[in-house]
Amino acid sequence: MGMTMTQKILAAHAGLDQVQAGQLILVSLDLVLGNDITSPVAIREFARLGKDSVFDRDKVTMVMDHFAPNKDIKAAEQCRVCRDFCRDMDITHFYDVGQMGIEHALIPEKGLVTAGNAVIGADSHTCTYGALGAFSTGVGSTDMAFGMASGKAWFKVPAAVKVILTGSLRKYVSGKDVILSLIGRLGVDGALYKSLEFTGEGLSSLSMDDRLCIANMAIEAGAKNGIFDVDDITLDYLRTHGAAEPVIYRADEDAVYDDTIEIDLSQIEPTVAFPHLPENARTFDRIGDIPIDQVVIGSCTNGRLSDLKAAAEILRGRKCAPGVRVIIIPATQQIYLEAMELGYIRDFIEAGAAVSTPTCGPCLGGHMGILADGERAVTTTNRNFVGRMGHTGSEVYLASPATAAASALTGRITSPWEVME
Repeated sequence: MGMTMTQKILAAHAGLDQVQAGQLILVSLDLVLGNDITSPVAIREFARLGKDSVFDRDKVTMVMDHFAPNKDIKAAEQCRVCRDFCRDMDITHFYDVGQMGIEHALIPEKGLVTAGNAVIGADSHTCTYGALGAFSTGVGSTDMAFGMASGKAWFKVPAAVKVILTGSLRKYVSGKDVILSLIGRLGVDGALYKSLEFTGEGLSSLSMDDRLCIANMAIEAGAKNGIFDVDDITLDYLRTHGAAEPVIYRADEDAVYDDTIEIDLSQIEPTVAFPHLPENARTFDRIGDIPIDQVVIGSCTNGRLSDLKAAAEILRGRKCAPGVRVIIIPATQQIYLEAMELGYIRDFIEAGAAVSTPTCGPCLGGHMGILADGERAVTTTNRNFVGRMGHTGSEVYLASPATAAASALTGRITSPWEVME
């Protein structure tokens, strides 16, 4: 029986010639990741194991991004636990304020993941690195602790859904619109504990930023991971960012999939996920006049340079609507610097937006943009559950950077096609 991309990576890292869906295996890991929320729990569990060192100081990384720069005393204490541990364990890749970024943008930027890797992170959006042809998935803090100690993790081998991409995206349509459309078709549990495997000639029209965004939100369809075929765009990105030598796994011709979905990228339109689930995806023929209070452009999903470019192109020379708070958060320090050099930061500030240092901030209702009762936000983040960005009476609408920027100009949920045509 043939294997999928994910199954081949897991088999190789388990030292097996063959695996099949549902099989329990012990997998060797290439990277173990934590942040300032999840790592302290893992560190406490690690201490209970009685270990005096991690399995490999180069393969454990922590990024202070969720409540950093520290928003309160509790956040400061959480970060101190991580700082002390990484100092004591001599962790090579520890990223704090001034050097850090939002973890799932920073890790690829630093070249810490390559094609063929097996990666776990104590954060659900660790599935982002599937864009690079790696198996990567989120785990709990206890699994992170075991991974730091042993370099291994237990998995049930996932079944798979094959997603065949054709065509090319139209102007002002991006990977965010693709994944919102797909989640709208699948539902939030439509790929539960499965691998979403992206392939097809349409891949050539997707930038790496598009792919990172799509893989990032695989979890929002319930998937164990998302993964893309490795092509020249992947390999060029890995070389540019100094990643280790890639190992490329292709699905077998006779690989078994639970389902196959075809997406013509040329038919994707600007899409918005309405409260309170990412599956509530609508195109603008089904969106009425919905006023908003806030716009957030950033996060591990859409805080990359191409995202800021899309927003800057729409906001340049214009003003944000009166009464709408617009917050821009570059995902890493490098992205911030490049956006500054390209003039995007000036575009944002002159339009009336606030620009923040890299942080997860408002995405999880942490800080830097909390919503009050009854307020509505258009945001490029990845979740819109009840109370996700603040008060349980607030509403979160998920959208692309282009749609978010267009909405910032009009003060209502607006298609970029409306303001740019």
